[in-house]
Amino acid sequence: MALNLPLLNTLLILLSLSTTITTSLPSPSPVTSHQGSPPYLWPLPAEFTSGEETLSVDPSLSLTVAGNGGGSPILRAAFDRYMGMIFKHAYNRASSLLTRIRFLSMVEYDITSLKIIVHSDSEELQLGVDESYTLMVSKKNELSIVAAATIEANTVYGALRGLETFSQLCAFDYLTKSVQIYKAPWFIQDTPRFQYRGLLIDTSRHFLPVDVIKQITESMSYAKLNVLHWHIVDEQSFPFETPTYPNLWKGAYSRWERYTVEDASEIVRFAKMRGINVMAELDVPGHAESWGTGYPDLWPSPSCREPLDVTKNFTFDVISGILADMRKIFPFEFFHLGGDEVNTDCWKNTTHVKEWLHGRNFTSKDAYKYFVLRAQQIAISKNWTPVNWEETFSSFGKDLDPRTVVQNWLVSDICQKAVAKGFRCIFSNQGYWYLDHLDVPWDEVYNTEPLNGIHDPSQQKLVIGGEVCMWERMWSTREAVSKGNITLTALPRLHYFRCLLNNRGVPAAPVDNWYARRPPSGPGSCYAQ
Repeated sequence: MALNLPLLNTLLILLSLSTTITTSLPSPSPVTSHQGSPPYLWPLPAEFTSGEETLSVDPSLSLTVAGNGGGSPILRAAFDRYMGMIFKHAYNRASSLLTRIRFLSMVEYDITSLKIIVHSDSEELQLGVDESYTLMVSKKNELSIVAAATIEANTVYGALRGLETFSQLCAFDYLTKSVQIYKAPWFIQDTPRFQYRGLLIDTSRHFLPVDVIKQITESMSYAKLNVLHWHIVDEQSFPFETPTYPNLWKGAYSRWERYTVEDASEIVRFAKMRGINVMAELDVPGHAESWGTGYPDLWPSPSCREPLDVTKNFTFDVISGILADMRKIFPFEFFHLGGDEVNTDCWKNTTHVKEWLHGRNFTSKDAYKYFVLRAQQIAISKNWTPVNWEETFSSFGKDLDPRTVVQNWLVSDICQKAVAKGFRCIFSNQGYWYLDHLDVPWDEVYNTEPLNGIHDPSQQKLVIGGEVCMWERMWSTREAVSKGNITLTALPRLHYFRCLLNNRGVPAAPVDNWYARRPPSGPGSCYAQ
């Protein structure tokens, strides 16, 4: 799982891999596309139809709500956010209503209202929450006296996904200085292919300020990602406040590079407002040297600082205390316990550990298993489902708790093997979806298929999704994103989405770079880089 990324070059995780394809493409008109190719929507909706009309959108677009969940503050806040993005050229939108009234006889907009229907009033956000939605956009006609767009969803989180799609349909026209929707009327029925669509950040190796984590989270919502995997601590630093064991964050790089309980709670709140779960990770028993800065007894010896001391109940008391504190902050049902890259050599060379192993007739591998399984039971006792990196499955899969979610990163066929044994799996193959592999071209990332080699439908369902740099591959159907020449069907949309991110303040790097996340090689249109 070793992932050493400076700031993840942040947010470009959403789409900033390089490509060897140098096809010259004309700058596209917003939301239109080359004949026969999909529209510039990212990710591509499950089903949609469009027309040939161009509709104008009122800068004082009003929100009307219906359904049991229509009054959700999550929905109201999202509407306000998206109106700021859609109408960012309307510099005084607050006064636009008066302007509209004054010049009503001169200007008539095609779309004056956005109606959002949310059927459920539940705001619980867990794995598998219904994110489906229907979006309809058409001008006023004899059947409707109100020019409106309509989003209908079962949950507020489906409505959020519909708002993102609606925002991508809206484009500012510099000639008319108005927001327009092209290719109308639109009818979109959409639902994600996978439940879990994640992005990992690592705040141990490189501390990320809270505002940066928020920027990353905001950007995730643009691509309809829904799980922020927060790798909080590692051997390099322990920046997290743990009230039960307050000396742990003495392992932070400095007293200024820390997260308080309130910081973490705010990140979780901010993410929920965007339909994103936060999965915390506490990597044990390896990757934990920083713990001993505050509590040296966690080290087997001064010269053996990781893996953590497997012989002491104190070690597991600390794990239990950390998880108890974190459970008050992180409501998501998954908790990541790591378990990767555990080198047990120094256990065998530390006298009291060696004696402990001998007394139980354990090998060091047995002790590794003992540690992981005991940590799993602690997490389960806190009402969490444990997630572990693939080494735990490869080493002692038959002994893992059957509720375990296996996260692949190292071996390409781990998900195949895990689901065959009845485990759920998250696909994160490092050869394609690890952000520090900057030389992987965009089309290899895009074409990577989490279900390759898995043919049994019941086993396919056990692959709950993927993580890191997968963009839309976790949302759109396999058939929709794989058909035809992706240089024509996907690359233009990827160019357009990169420019959309730039316009929203995300410094996404050019798609066509030979080496990912570099600045443009020279002058040129955003839509052709």
